[in-house]
Amino acid sequence: MSLRSGDWRERIDDVDATLIDGYQSGFPVEERPFETVGTRLGIDADDALERVQRLLDDGVFRRFGPVLNPPVIGSSALAAISVPDERFDECAEIVNGYEQVNHNYARDHEWNMWFVVTASTRERRDEILAEIESRTGCSVLALPMLTDYYIDLEFPVVNTDRFARESLQSTDVSATRISESAAADLTPLARRLLLAIQDGMPLSATPYRDLAASVDAPVPDVLATIERLREDGCIKRIGCVVNHVATGFDSNCMVVWDVPDDELDERGRTVGELPYVTLCYHRPRRPEQDWPYNLFTMIHGRESDAVDAKIDELANEYLPDDHERLYSTATLKQTGARYDDLVGN
Repeated sequence: MSLRSGDWRERIDDVDATLIDGYQSGFPVEERPFETVGTRLGIDADDALERVQRLLDDGVFRRFGPVLNPPVIGSSALAAISVPDERFDECAEIVNGYEQVNHNYARDHEWNMWFVVTASTRERRDEILAEIESRTGCSVLALPMLTDYYIDLEFPVVNTDRFARESLQSTDVSATRISESAAADLTPLARRLLLAIQDGMPLSATPYRDLAASVDAPVPDVLATIERLREDGCIKRIGCVVNHVATGFDSNCMVVWDVPDDELDERGRTVGELPYVTLCYHRPRRPEQDWPYNLFTMIHGRESDAVDAKIDELANEYLPDDHERLYSTATLKQTGARYDDLVGN
């Protein structure tokens, strides 16, 4: 199967399509969830389970389970370094060697390596950033998130959209202040569960029962704790996590904007409501490192021309400010955030 060519859409039926686009979130939290999913899809539970397994095997899904929320569970920061071409692979190996680094991308910019560090505390996070600076010999641009206007990588992919959510009209948005020291008040069971699900959930007819066995807890307690983690924001969503790059969304651009501080919240909310903006958040300026930008947006697309057109629309109609376009040129690391040092305490 060739995912990049689009042939994958020819290999799925209408039920697969509903499963792919309809269960990126909202997966039932109950002992036999595939019975409910199957009923909604008009198939039996075994067929629903087998379809998820097949879509995982084919690369349409990256994993099955929760999407965790790093700033709520621990302390995280986006960071960048400017690496000479001849040392790029060497520095990438150093950065990727930290389990606390879960995303790392090459971008077409002077700051050409961008990664996310998530740790148990702000102090540990900053220790890792300092170690990376020391070991690579490259100054680290540290940019913790200060305000979340909109972050949601759930969007339909069984289509011919040129950019994410091309067919949608709007999205819900709200400004959420983020503490750099945010750490959830986790019970011992919640800690064990987060550790158990950070790489995904067991893919079986009874995933929550399997989880309960792995953490030595009653099933009802596990179900209640999972729901509480979702309500508290530690879990953003539960479902089938789509492989966006493999399904064609590989023209992805991070755009950074120099927005007047007194207009930031208004602009952030307005832009976050645009359906084609998949991420919108406030990060600090770093004038001492020649970084004047305070608003970050992300647009995911299948066609770079279409993504550029939407960025032009942003600049012309919503954000008449200085900006730069940082296209990702390579995925150096992409995993779920690791919480061993946080939830293992």
